Amino acid sequence: MASFRIRPYREQDCEAVRGLFARGILEHAPAIYRASLRSAWAQLGLLGLFLGVRVAMGSWLLGLGSLAAGLVAVWLLVRSFCTSYVSQALSSDLGDIPATYLRPPHAAFWVAEAGGAVVGTVAVAPPQDPGERGMALELLRMSVRREHRGRGIARALCGEVLSFARARGFGAVVLTTSSAQLAAQRLYEGQGFRKVATFSPSLLATFLGFRLLRYHRDLPGDTAAPPR
Repeated sequence: MASFRIRPYREQDCEAVRGLFARGILEHAPAIYRASLRSAWAQLGLLGLFLGVRVAMGSWLLGLGSLAAGLVAVWLLVRSFCTSYVSQALSSDLGDIPATYLRPPHAAFWVAEAGGAVVGTVAVAPPQDPGERGMALELLRMSVRREHRGRGIARALCGEVLSFARARGFGAVVLTTSSAQLAAQRLYEGQGFRKVATFSPSLLATFLGFRLLRYHRDLPGDTAAPPR
Protein backbone atom coordinates (compact mmCIF):
# COMPACT_ATOMS: atom_id res chain seq x y z
CA MET A 1 0.00 0.00 0.00
CA ALA A 2 1.38 3.43 -0.96
CA SER A 3 2.52 5.60 1.96
CA PHE A 4 1.48 8.74 0.08
CA ARG A 5 -1.49 10.08 -1.85
CA ILE A 6 -1.79 12.35 -4.86
CA ARG A 7 -4.40 15.10 -4.62
CA PRO A 8 -5.22 18.44 -6.29
CA TYR A 9 -3.46 21.55 -5.06
CA ARG A 10 -5.15 23.64 -2.36
CA GLU A 11 -4.54 27.25 -1.43
CA GLN A 12 -3.03 26.26 1.92
CA ASP A 13 -0.31 24.32 0.06
CA CYS A 14 1.21 27.50 -1.38
CA GLU A 15 4.22 28.01 0.88
CA ALA A 16 5.03 24.29 1.06
CA VAL A 17 4.97 24.04 -2.74
CA ARG A 18 7.14 27.12 -3.23
CA GLY A 19 9.65 25.95 -0.61
CA LEU A 20 9.81 22.45 -2.07
CA PHE A 21 10.44 23.84 -5.55
CA ALA A 22 13.19 26.22 -4.38
CA ARG A 23 15.02 23.53 -2.40
CA GLY A 24 14.76 21.09 -5.28
CA ILE A 25 16.36 23.49 -7.75
CA LEU A 26 19.13 24.61 -5.39
CA GLU A 27 20.00 20.95 -4.71
CA HIS A 28 21.24 20.73 -8.30
CA ALA A 29 23.83 23.50 -7.87
CA PRO A 30 26.70 21.12 -6.95
CA ALA A 31 26.00 18.92 -9.99
CA ILE A 32 25.89 21.97 -12.27
CA TYR A 33 29.17 23.18 -10.72
CA ARG A 34 30.88 19.85 -11.37
CA ALA A 35 29.61 19.85 -14.94
CA SER A 36 30.83 23.43 -15.42
CA LEU A 37 34.37 22.39 -14.51
CA ARG A 38 34.24 19.90 -17.40
CA SER A 39 33.14 22.63 -19.81
CA ALA A 40 35.82 23.55 -22.36
CA TRP A 41 34.95 27.25 -22.00
CA ALA A 42 35.35 27.19 -18.22
CA GLN A 43 38.59 25.20 -18.42
CA LEU A 44 40.05 27.63 -20.96
CA GLY A 45 39.01 30.60 -18.81
CA LEU A 46 40.58 29.14 -15.67
CA LEU A 47 43.75 28.14 -17.52
CA GLY A 48 44.03 31.62 -19.04
CA LEU A 49 43.56 33.21 -15.62
CA PHE A 50 46.24 31.02 -14.06
CA LEU A 51 48.78 31.57 -16.84
CA GLY A 52 48.06 35.30 -17.05
CA VAL A 53 48.70 35.84 -13.33
CA ARG A 54 51.68 33.48 -13.34
CA VAL A 55 53.38 35.37 -16.18
CA ALA A 56 52.38 38.86 -15.05
CA MET A 57 53.38 38.39 -11.41
CA GLY A 58 56.12 35.81 -11.85
CA SER A 59 54.75 33.72 -9.01
CA TRP A 60 53.39 30.17 -9.01
CA LEU A 61 51.76 30.84 -5.65
CA LEU A 62 49.82 33.83 -6.97
CA GLY A 63 48.92 31.84 -10.06
CA LEU A 64 47.47 29.06 -7.90
CA GLY A 65 45.70 31.64 -5.76
CA SER A 66 44.09 33.15 -8.84
CA LEU A 67 42.98 29.66 -9.91
CA ALA A 68 41.35 29.09 -6.50
CA ALA A 69 39.62 32.46 -6.80
CA GLY A 70 38.43 31.48 -10.27
CA LEU A 71 36.93 28.26 -8.93
CA VAL A 72 35.08 30.24 -6.25
CA ALA A 73 33.85 32.66 -8.92
CA VAL A 74 32.46 29.78 -11.00
CA TRP A 75 30.63 28.43 -7.93
CA LEU A 76 29.13 31.86 -7.29
CA LEU A 77 28.02 32.05 -10.92
CA VAL A 78 26.33 28.65 -10.58
CA ARG A 79 24.55 29.70 -7.38
CA SER A 80 23.43 32.95 -9.01
CA PHE A 81 22.21 31.01 -12.05
CA CYS A 82 20.11 28.70 -9.85
CA THR A 83 18.74 31.40 -7.55
CA SER A 84 17.79 33.58 -10.52
CA TYR A 85 15.78 30.71 -11.98
CA VAL A 86 14.05 30.12 -8.64
CA SER A 87 13.21 33.81 -8.29
CA GLN A 88 11.82 33.95 -11.82
CA ALA A 89 9.59 30.92 -11.21
CA LEU A 90 8.35 32.14 -7.83
CA SER A 91 7.37 35.48 -9.32
CA SER A 92 5.66 33.98 -12.39
CA ASP A 93 3.61 30.77 -12.44
CA LEU A 94 4.36 29.75 -8.85
CA GLY A 95 3.49 33.25 -7.70
CA ASP A 96 -0.17 32.60 -8.52
CA ILE A 97 -0.78 28.89 -8.92
CA PRO A 98 -4.61 29.12 -9.16
CA ALA A 99 -4.41 31.66 -11.99
CA THR A 100 -1.81 29.62 -13.87
CA TYR A 101 -2.90 26.04 -13.28
CA LEU A 102 -6.37 25.81 -11.72
CA ARG A 103 -8.59 28.24 -13.62
CA PRO A 104 -7.38 27.85 -17.24
CA PRO A 105 -8.68 24.91 -19.28
CA HIS A 106 -6.33 21.97 -19.83
CA ALA A 107 -4.17 22.88 -16.82
CA ALA A 108 -3.86 21.36 -13.35
CA PHE A 109 -1.58 21.13 -10.32
CA TRP A 110 -1.20 18.16 -7.98
CA VAL A 111 0.71 17.54 -4.78
CA ALA A 112 1.89 14.30 -3.20
CA GLU A 113 1.10 14.16 0.50
CA ALA A 114 2.71 11.90 3.10
CA GLY A 115 2.22 12.17 6.82
CA GLY A 116 0.14 15.30 6.35
CA ALA A 117 2.98 17.14 4.56
CA VAL A 118 3.47 18.07 0.92
CA VAL A 119 6.37 15.96 -0.35
CA GLY A 120 5.98 16.24 -4.12
CA THR A 121 4.47 18.38 -6.85
CA VAL A 122 3.68 18.32 -10.55
CA ALA A 123 1.73 20.54 -12.92
CA VAL A 124 0.42 20.41 -16.47
CA ALA A 125 -0.48 23.18 -18.90
CA PRO A 126 -0.57 23.90 -22.64
CA PRO A 127 2.96 24.29 -24.05
CA GLN A 128 4.42 27.68 -24.86
CA ASP A 129 5.52 26.46 -28.31
CA PRO A 130 2.73 27.37 -30.79
CA GLY A 131 3.63 24.29 -32.84
CA GLU A 132 2.74 22.03 -29.91
CA ARG A 133 -0.33 23.86 -28.65
CA GLY A 134 -3.57 22.00 -29.23
CA MET A 135 -1.72 18.74 -29.86
CA ALA A 136 0.16 18.23 -26.57
CA LEU A 137 0.23 19.23 -22.92
CA GLU A 138 3.40 20.06 -21.00
CA LEU A 139 4.49 18.47 -17.74
CA LEU A 140 5.90 21.13 -15.39
CA ARG A 141 7.18 21.68 -11.84
CA MET A 142 7.97 18.05 -11.01
CA SER A 143 9.68 17.92 -7.62
CA VAL A 144 9.93 15.40 -4.77
CA ARG A 145 11.52 15.99 -1.38
CA ARG A 146 14.90 14.29 -1.11
CA GLU A 147 13.97 12.08 1.84
CA HIS A 148 10.89 10.76 0.01
CA ARG A 149 12.58 9.82 -3.26
CA GLY A 150 12.75 6.22 -4.39
CA ARG A 151 9.19 5.47 -3.23
CA GLY A 152 7.44 5.82 -6.59
CA ILE A 153 6.11 9.33 -5.92
CA ALA A 154 7.59 10.91 -9.05
CA ARG A 155 6.32 8.03 -11.17
CA ALA A 156 2.82 8.44 -9.70
CA LEU A 157 2.87 12.20 -10.32
CA CYS A 158 3.97 11.62 -13.90
CA GLY A 159 1.11 9.15 -14.28
CA GLU A 160 -1.38 11.82 -13.20
CA VAL A 161 -0.21 14.10 -16.00
CA LEU A 162 -0.34 11.33 -18.61
CA SER A 163 -3.85 10.32 -17.53
CA PHE A 164 -5.02 13.95 -17.52
CA ALA A 165 -3.74 14.56 -21.05
CA ARG A 166 -5.08 11.25 -22.39
CA ALA A 167 -8.53 11.84 -20.88
CA ARG A 168 -8.75 15.18 -22.69
CA GLY A 169 -7.81 13.75 -26.06
CA PHE A 170 -4.29 15.15 -26.38
CA GLY A 171 -1.87 13.17 -28.50
CA ALA A 172 1.32 13.80 -26.54
CA VAL A 173 2.96 15.11 -23.40
CA VAL A 174 6.15 17.16 -23.57
CA LEU A 175 8.54 18.41 -20.92
CA THR A 176 11.91 20.05 -20.37
CA THR A 177 14.51 18.93 -17.85
CA SER A 178 18.21 19.69 -17.48
CA SER A 179 21.50 17.93 -18.04
CA ALA A 180 22.10 18.09 -14.27
CA GLN A 181 18.94 16.12 -13.42
CA LEU A 182 20.07 12.58 -14.17
CA ALA A 183 17.44 10.90 -12.00
CA ALA A 184 14.70 12.88 -13.76
CA GLN A 185 16.04 11.81 -17.15
CA ARG A 186 15.93 8.15 -16.08
CA LEU A 187 12.38 8.59 -14.73
CA TYR A 188 11.04 10.15 -17.92
CA GLU A 189 12.77 7.69 -20.21
CA GLY A 190 11.38 4.85 -18.07
CA GLN A 191 7.90 6.34 -18.60
CA GLY A 192 8.26 6.24 -22.37
CA PHE A 193 9.51 9.77 -23.07
CA ARG A 194 12.16 10.25 -25.72
CA LYS A 195 14.65 13.08 -25.96
CA VAL A 196 13.97 15.22 -29.03
CA ALA A 197 16.18 18.30 -28.51
CA THR A 198 19.11 19.63 -26.49
CA PHE A 199 19.81 23.33 -26.19
CA SER A 200 21.44 26.00 -24.03
CA PRO A 201 19.13 28.67 -22.57
CA SER A 202 21.77 31.43 -22.36
CA LEU A 203 25.42 32.36 -22.88
CA LEU A 204 26.06 31.85 -19.17
CA ALA A 205 24.56 28.37 -19.40
CA THR A 206 26.85 27.61 -22.36
CA PHE A 207 29.87 28.74 -20.34
CA LEU A 208 28.77 26.52 -17.45
CA GLY A 209 28.17 23.51 -19.68
CA PHE A 210 24.48 23.51 -18.71
CA ARG A 211 21.94 22.16 -21.20
CA LEU A 212 18.17 21.83 -21.30
CA LEU A 213 16.71 18.60 -22.67
CA ARG A 214 13.33 18.48 -24.41
CA TYR A 215 11.33 15.24 -24.08
CA HIS A 216 8.23 14.01 -25.92
CA ARG A 217 5.89 11.10 -25.32
CA ASP A 218 3.12 10.12 -27.72
CA LEU A 219 -0.16 9.00 -26.18
CA PRO A 220 -2.17 6.20 -27.75
CA GLY A 221 -5.60 6.93 -29.14
CA ASP A 222 -7.35 8.93 -31.84
CA THR A 223 -5.95 12.47 -32.06
CA ALA A 224 -7.60 13.45 -35.35
CA ALA A 225 -9.65 16.18 -33.63
CA PRO A 226 -7.40 18.06 -31.17
CA PRO A 227 -9.14 19.59 -28.13
CA ARG A 228 -10.02 23.27 -28.23
